Amino acid sequence: MYIRLLLTFFLLNFCLAATTQPIGLQSFDAQLMALPDVVEVERLEPTAPFRSAYKIMLRQPLDHKNPDGETFTQRIYLSHKAFGKPMIMVTEGYAAEENYTSELAKILNANQLVVEHRYFGESVPDSLKWIYLTTEQAANDYHRIIELFNKMYSGKWLSTGISKGGQAALYHRYYYPDDVDISVPYVTPLNFEVEDPRIYKFVNYVGCRKDIFDFQKRLLEKRDEILPYMKWYCFGRGQTFAIGRETAYEYAVLEYPISFWQWGHECSKIPDKDASTEEMLEYLIEVVGFGLYSDKGVKYFEPLFYQAMTELGYYGFQTNGLHHLLKYATEPTNTIFAPVPQLKFDGSLSKKVYAWIRESGDRILYVYGELDTWSATAVNPSRKTDALKIMMKGRAHHDARIQNMERQDKEKVLEALNRWLNE
Repeated sequence: MYIRLLLTFFLLNFCLAATTQPIGLQSFDAQLMALPDVVEVERLEPTAPFRSAYKIMLRQPLDHKNPDGETFTQRIYLSHKAFGKPMIMVTEGYAAEENYTSELAKILNANQLVVEHRYFGESVPDSLKWIYLTTEQAANDYHRIIELFNKMYSGKWLSTGISKGGQAALYHRYYYPDDVDISVPYVTPLNFEVEDPRIYKFVNYVGCRKDIFDFQKRLLEKRDEILPYMKWYCFGRGQTFAIGRETAYEYAVLEYPISFWQWGHECSKIPDKDASTEEMLEYLIEVVGFGLYSDKGVKYFEPLFYQAMTELGYYGFQTNGLHHLLKYATEPTNTIFAPVPQLKFDGSLSKKVYAWIRESGDRILYVYGELDTWSATAVNPSRKTDALKIMMKGRAHHDARIQNMERQDKEKVLEALNRWLNE
């Protein structure tokens, strides 16, 4: 069955390649520069299996409802294979610092567009008006990119993203359901509250909860012994903390259960009560680290927390049994890392998206890892839709991928993709 599905993909790609006209790089460069509002095209070294690759800077309206108003330039990476082949649009949730080959592009031998999310990386408006950082404005960014490039590429279109990038793909599909033929969001949460309590339920029952709690407690009890080591660790990495090093330490301790399961750590490796302070700190750094709470980290993730506190939702911190040990982060909340105070969360939007997914979310492949914290708020497609959800046993946020699936699940995925591509 698996060999037959792979053969089908090979024949499909062969037929598409046969209908593709060769094009010189110089003429292709000119075509790209001729696209409306393209302000820069830089040729890059292509990675396999692409023939050519480009970094493109595209001028976008800051507010798509006012296209003649303020603009920003959005960074895009185009990897070209052939005009008749499918196009994979990777909706990054953050910055896109470099070009790469997505899993779907490898599987389908397809073209690829990697789109940096607005307000991240090089795609930041000069004015930094936060009111335009919305899922709808981002969806309009993707819609406009598709309108530009589907004049050149005649094959099927697929959107895909990982985690926050998967959220971007789903929300885009909600606003523009006909823009792409297939969507593949990986490890993508759909949160209903600014601090979704389903996260706590997951962390409390997924495994070794007592060992995790006991380690957190020891970290707080031995805070004064560990902080001097943390000071020199952070000094060596140039990490500074406007919130205070002690506060950052306590936030990392509270974050520990979330990161532990998100990244698939092993219960057997949690330091026991006899571990030294150096060993405890090293393990906390391995699982959580302090970068998120450093000034550089807070600045980088400001757009994430703005979106989380207005539309996307997030998680909070459990302090039961630990609150009496907290000296600095006594009322812990991720809302303090948002760039604007007192933001109002609109929980109705994610519920509307979820209702649309259940009623109309066809040709969507959801990939999750059973150990990943974000699986607590995973999407559950209904039988009304032609969709597929794979929950990968023993996998977490970083390795829940098609290439790591069991043979039976991989066959289901290839069969669904093949059928959707031929519809």
